[in-house]
Amino acid sequence: MQKNIYLLIFSGIFLFTSCGPGAGSIEDNRSNEVLQEVFQFEHESFQAFFDNLNSLCGQTFEGRQVYMQEGRESWEDKRMIMKVDMCMPNVIQVPFHLDEDQSRTWMFLNEEGQLRFRHDHRHEDGTPEEITLYGGYADAERGTAYRQVFPADEYTIDLLTRGVGSEWVVEMNEEMTVFSYELHYQGELLFRAAFDLTRPI
Repeated sequence: MQKNIYLLIFSGIFLFTSCGPGAGSIEDNRSNEVLQEVFQFEHESFQAFFDNLNSLCGQTFEGRQVYMQEGRESWEDKRMIMKVDMCMPNVIQVPFHLDEDQSRTWMFLNEEGQLRFRHDHRHEDGTPEEITLYGGYADAERGTAYRQVFPADEYTIDLLTRGVGSEWVVEMNEEMTVFSYELHYQGELLFRAAFDLTRPI
């Protein structure tokens, strides 16, 4: 716990220096290199995936519902927007909007060398919703530089009624033209959304 606090403080210092006067100096570049070493992933596929996602930083893309299991509420008529935002060596945040609903953010984190995916849900005033921060750690055996599978972690299993058996798949095709998000339960696809990376908005 103490180690994580130190790393967060280090990240804050880096963010301040990289945005303040003199940003881009040799000292700043060295700080960035040190941070990258501190937040090194344990598996090459984790780092490669994180780097590919990071290459989209600052861009916003529009998507659509590709599949929704019958019986579930369809989002086919909703406008989907994702923005690759807040890109740091240990975290990338991707706000995901449905029409005017801006309550959702996807979070990709380096936690002690593991790649973790979480869903941050917040009310309009910024306070956390009751059901939030669920997700899981990437399965190294099934991951690649473009695709990662995140089975539900213990926190998620305790939080969600259908936590056991849930997993999320996040993928960018090798051409980096499509970003997709999938939810699976007990091996069955429940939902898939795809975003066009060729037309930033």
